[in-house]
Formats: sequence, C-alpha cells, structure tokens
Amino acid sequence: MIKLFVGLGNPGPDYEATRHNAGFWWIDALARELKATLVPERSYHGLVARTTVHGQTVWLLQPQTFMNLSGKSVASLARFFKIQPEEILVVHDELDIPPGQVKLKRGGSHAGHNGLRDIHGQLGSPDYWRLRIGIGHPGVKSEVANWVLKKPSPDQRTLIEDCISHSLKAYPAMLAGEMDKATLLIHTTKPPRPKPVRPVED
Repeated sequence: MIKLFVGLGNPGPDYEATRHNAGFWWIDALARELKATLVPERSYHGLVARTTVHGQTVWLLQPQTFMNLSGKSVASLARFFKIQPEEILVVHDELDIPPGQVKLKRGGSHAGHNGLRDIHGQLGSPDYWRLRIGIGHPGVKSEVANWVLKKPSPDQRTLIEDCISHSLKAYPAMLAGEMDKATLLIHTTKPPRPKPVRPVED
C-alpha cells in the first residue's frame, strides 16, 4: 500500500522543463487527478499535498531541496507520519530506459542517481518503490549531467507525457496495495497499430 508519492526534480523555473524533473511532472499529473493542491511545507522541505482516497490518507511530495538532498525532504515527512519505506513510491527520471517507457520496481541500488542516493542514506533503506520514467541516454557518460539538465525535444517530451498518463492508471492499485496489478498495468503497453496492407498492383 503506497501512502506517500514522491516526485524528484529541481525547484525553480530554470529547471521546470528539464529531463531531471520528470518526477515533478508525474506528481503534478497525480495532483490534478486527485484534485489536490501542493503547498510549501517548511517542516518537510518541499511542496506537499494531503488528501483522502477511499478513507485512506495519501501524501504527495515534491522535495524543494535540489536533487542531491531529496532524502532530507522524504525522510522528514516519512518519519513524522510513520510511513515505512515499502509504503513510499519515488518517481524519477531514468537514463537507462528510452523516452516513452516506464518501469516499476521495489528496492535495488541507486545506480548513480543522486536523488535516490540521498533517499537511500536518509531512510536507511533501499526498500522503497521506484517508478522509473525513461529519458534516454546521451550515449556518452561525460554528457549525462548536461543531458538531464536540458529540455527534451518536443517528440521526446510527448513520449514522456504519454508514459506519465499511462502509468497514472495504476495509482488506484498502488493505493490498494495491489502492487502486482500495478506492475502489470504499467508494464503492459498497447501493441503498435498494424500498418494498412497495401493493395497489390497488377
């Protein structure tokens, strides 16, 4: 059962449309879906929304600490409300997945993602859920920092927005604790439409 939905990104207009903020975009979309309003909460170092779905309290969080200190925000809210790591979903950009794809997993390493690295350290556990939104890889390791802090092309942005819409359909299953169902919903995509058969010319 997911009680806390966290989207990772960097605060401020300079970063708003960059690849590294894909987690923020997902939380914005969920907030619209739940008709919840994110407001600044200094105690939790982030933008926070609290709402109730089917009698269950649900938290939405966008840390405003900058990516490298995301765990400070996540851990402060989780500790205060006694939310366990396995009840947390962290949504973040993922270099190793192409734009338009999204993957759900629990636990594992931070794989060099600075936001996840800090969450690992602050929670003292890697045992939280991650929703990995594909942003693709620039192909050269030295270009990664520049890549994540740039805006995706319009085509890539559309692909990312489409996968956000697709993965949002799984949030009711996450709230119900049906993580196998949520995983199936997220990992199942519609097959491409078949190309029309061209008539054979005589």
